[in-house]
Amino acid sequence: METESLLAGGADGGPPDYGSDSSRTSRSNGGGPGSRRMSYSVVGDSCSVEGGDEDLYIQQAVVFIEDAIQYRSINHRVDAKSLRLYRWYYSRICQWGLGLTIAVVLLLAFVERPSSLSVSSDPRRRAPPWEPPCGFTESIEMVCLAIFTLDLAVKSYLIGWEEFRKSKWLICYMVVIVASVIDWMLTISMDCEEKLRVRRLIRPFFLLQNSSLMKKTLKCIKRTLPEIASVILLLALHLCLFTMIGMLLFAKTEDPEKNGEWELYFRDLPHSLTSLLVLLTTANNPDVMIPAYSLNRGYSIFFICFSVIGTYFLMNLLTAIIYNQFRGYLLMSVQTSIIRRRLGIRAAFQILSCHGARRAAAESVKVDAVLEVMSRVQMKSYYRVAIVKVRANTRPAACHTHTTRGSAQGRTLIMRQNESCKFHPPSPQYDSVLLQKLQRIFGHYYFTIVGNAVALVNVMCICTVLVLNSDKSIAEKDDYYMEVINCCFIFYYLLEMSLKIFAFGWRGYLSYRNNVFDGLLTILLLALQIIVFATYRFPYSQRDPHGLLSLWELVRLINMLIVFRFLRIIPDIKLMTLVASTLLDLVKNLRAFAGVLVVVYYMFAVFGIWLFEGAITPPPTHMSVLSNSSLENITSNFSMECGTYEQLGYWPNNFNDFAAAIILLYNVMVVNNWQAFMEAYSRYTSPWAKVYFVSWWLTSSVMWVNLFVALILENFIYKWDRCHSCSVIDVERTRYETSVQLIFKEQIQEPTEEELLSQLHQHPHLHLHW
Repeated sequence: METESLLAGGADGGPPDYGSDSSRTSRSNGGGPGSRRMSYSVVGDSCSVEGGDEDLYIQQAVVFIEDAIQYRSINHRVDAKSLRLYRWYYSRICQWGLGLTIAVVLLLAFVERPSSLSVSSDPRRRAPPWEPPCGFTESIEMVCLAIFTLDLAVKSYLIGWEEFRKSKWLICYMVVIVASVIDWMLTISMDCEEKLRVRRLIRPFFLLQNSSLMKKTLKCIKRTLPEIASVILLLALHLCLFTMIGMLLFAKTEDPEKNGEWELYFRDLPHSLTSLLVLLTTANNPDVMIPAYSLNRGYSIFFICFSVIGTYFLMNLLTAIIYNQFRGYLLMSVQTSIIRRRLGIRAAFQILSCHGARRAAAESVKVDAVLEVMSRVQMKSYYRVAIVKVRANTRPAACHTHTTRGSAQGRTLIMRQNESCKFHPPSPQYDSVLLQKLQRIFGHYYFTIVGNAVALVNVMCICTVLVLNSDKSIAEKDDYYMEVINCCFIFYYLLEMSLKIFAFGWRGYLSYRNNVFDGLLTILLLALQIIVFATYRFPYSQRDPHGLLSLWELVRLINMLIVFRFLRIIPDIKLMTLVASTLLDLVKNLRAFAGVLVVVYYMFAVFGIWLFEGAITPPPTHMSVLSNSSLENITSNFSMECGTYEQLGYWPNNFNDFAAAIILLYNVMVVNNWQAFMEAYSRYTSPWAKVYFVSWWLTSSVMWVNLFVALILENFIYKWDRCHSCSVIDVERTRYETSVQLIFKEQIQEPTEEELLSQLHQHPHLHLHW
C-alpha cells in the first residue's frame, strides 16, 4: 500500500503555506492537548537542546529519514508517544491491513444486490445468483467503516487539530464516513430492500484518500482539464459543422432508392451527430458511407475529410497537448515530493547536529549517531548495506568522529538512499582449479546464449509438430514421440539450472529475475514430466489415461509451458529488454493512474446499474422453434438488423450486475462496435442514454487512454535516451533504478538551504530557534 502524507497542505494538495497568518497562529498555539513541545536553539557556533533525552533525538531522526524515503510530510507530532504511534501506523502490517480493508469494502459491490455471483452474465443462460441475506454484507461494511473511523482518528491526532482543519482531504474523509454510516442505517431500517445505495458511489474515495500519488494524479488531471476542454471544444465544433453539412448533403429526396444514407444515418440531428461521432472513433467505418458511396463515389470525399481532420489531426493533437501539459504538472508534483525528501533528511541532520555538536565550529553529526539512526530506519536491506559500506569506506580518522553537513562523506551517507541499485551476492569460491574453470564457463554470458538457442530449437520442434498434426484427429496424433522430445529438452533445462546454481550459488542465482522465472518453469516442467512417467510408465505402454489428464493433454500443457519459458530471451536482447522493462516500470511506478482508473470505472458502473439495470430483456428461449411468421411477431419489439445489439448477440453485455457493468464499460472504452451498446440502450430506455455512453467514451478513451499513452512515451523516451548506448547489463541495471522521480531527474530543481531552514523553522510541532 502506498504511503500517504499526513498533511496534504493547501487546497490543491501542495506544500503548506507556512507564511500565512493561520500557520503562524498554529505554531504559537501548539499542537493540541498532550503534545510535547521540543525547543532547539542554535546561537552562533554552538547548539543547545532543551527538553528530551538522547533516545528521543535518535527516534525523531529515524522517523524523519523514513518520511524522506517514503516522500511523506514531516509536519506531525514529534514527542515520544506520538512517534511510536506514527511508526506503528506506517508499519507494513498496519498499512497492509488498511489496504485490505479498502479492497474488501470495494469488493462488496460484487456480492451486494444485484449479485455478480453467477457463472454467466447472459440473462438467457444465467441461473438465479446467490443473494446474501440482509445484514451479511452490511456487517462486513460496518467493520470496515469502524476501521476507517479509527484511521481518521489516528491521522487527526498525529497532525494536530490546527493542521486537520486545513486538510481538505481529511475533512472530506470524515464527511464520507458520516454519509456512509447514515446510508447504512437507512439500509438496515428498510430491511435491505432499497434500490439506491448512495454509499456505493462514494466508496472509491477510501482508495483515493489513502494514496498521495493518486491525489497528485487527480491534481495534475484537474489542471490539465482546461487544455483538454479546449481541444474537445474544437472537436465538438468540427463535429457540429460536418453534421450540418451531412444533413444538407444527404437530405431526403423523392427517389426512395437514393434515401439510403438519409434513412440509416442522417434522418435527424441526433442520428447525424451520433453517426459522425462514432465515425470519429472509426468504429462504423466504412459502413456509414456505403449507401452514399454506392450511388456516387464522390460522396467518399466528405467522410474522408471528416476522418482526416477529426481522427488524425484533432485526436492526435489532443494526445500531444495532454502529453505536454500533463508532463509539466507531473513534474511540479514530483518537485514537491523531492522537496519533502530533502526536508526530511535536513530535519534529521539538524536534530542530530543539535544533539551532538555542542561546540563545533560548524554543524556536524557524530558518525556513531548516524549509524545508529540508519540501523533503526525501516528500509530495504540492500539500501542499508550500501549506506554502511559507503560509511566504512569513507570513515574518517579516529580523531575525527563527526561528519559535517558540507562534507562529501556526510552528504553521501545521508543522501545515498535516493539511489536505487541492485546488488548480487558474490559467487562461491572453489579451491580446485578445475572447478574454478568450470565456474567461469557456466557463469559466462555465452552459456546463457547456448541455453536460449536450445530453447529456440525446442519451440521450433513444437511448431513443426503443430503444423503436421493440425489436420489429424486425436487418435491419429503420435503423442509418444513428442513426449520423448520434450523429455530430452527438459533434462537439458534441469542440467542448465543446476550448472548455473553451481556457478553463482543459490543466492546469486536467485538474485537475477530471469533466473527465477526460468527456474520456476523448469521445476514445474520437471513435476509434469514425473507425472507422465508415473501415469504412463516408460517406455510408452498404452494410450488410455490412468489419471485425470490424457497423455495428449499433458503434452499440450508441457508444450504451453515450454513456449512460455521462451520469454527468457527477453533480457538478452537489448531493445526487447528496454521495452519489457518499460512495461514493468509502468506496472510498478504508475499504480496511481491505474487506481484513479479503477475509481472512474467503479463510479460509472454504479451509475450504469442505477440507470439501466434490467433495461434490456432477451427474447424467449423457445423462440428458435417457432415459425417464421411467429418469429416476426415476437421480434416486433426489437430490431434484428445487421450490426445491432440483438443481431450480434451482445446479451451478456449489460448492467444487470456490477461485474457485467465493468466488462461493458471496458468494451465501450475499446470503442469497437461501441455504437451497438449506445443505440440499444437509447432505444430500450431513452435517447438521453447516449449522454452516459458519450461521457464514458470521453472520460476513458479520449482522456485516460491519451494520458496513459503520454506516460508511456515519457517513460520510454527517458529509458531510450539513457540506455541507447548502453550494454544489455546496463539496461538490466536501469530496470532497478527507474522511478517516476528519476524520469524527471534532469528537470528537478534542488531546494536551497534557506528554503529548507525556513520550512524547518516553521514546523508546527518541532520548534527550532536559530
